[in-house]
Amino acid sequence: MSWTQRLAELGITLPPVAKPVAAYVPAVRTGSLVYTSGQLPIVDGALPVTGKVGETAEGVVSPDQAYAGARQCALNALAAVDALVGLDAIVRVVKVVGFVASAPGFTGQPKVINGASEVLGEIFGDAGVHARSAVGVAELPLGAPVEVELIVEVG
Repeated sequence: MSWTQRLAELGITLPPVAKPVAAYVPAVRTGSLVYTSGQLPIVDGALPVTGKVGETAEGVVSPDQAYAGARQCALNALAAVDALVGLDAIVRVVKVVGFVASAPGFTGQPKVINGASEVLGEIFGDAGVHARSAVGVAELPLGAPVEVELIVEVG
């Protein structure tokens, strides 16, 4: 079964490639690797929520909302890979880097970035098992609560 067929089986449709908000391209291939630029949880050209992630009054975005955002970021990154080389060229997901705009004291970055990791596992199975970083940051572009980038191996 191809990855495109697997997406259809899961009922997942990749979004259009998000337009860059600065001077970069969505994805670049070098050799057998494709690196995506950081992808925000953009849906239909806009961020559904903005702000910092937290479990207190200082966090305006809940960890569950941020988890869903990380999932969307991963789908946006896959759309960038698909536009560059085709989704079915992916051999495996190598690395995920996730950034979480964190309210003071928030330490749940790994659980938030699981939104990206888990959807990649659903789609790619064993080929979706990857190395990962989940980093808390003060701010992200456009006030996004989460940003994800991927490195994938392609054939």
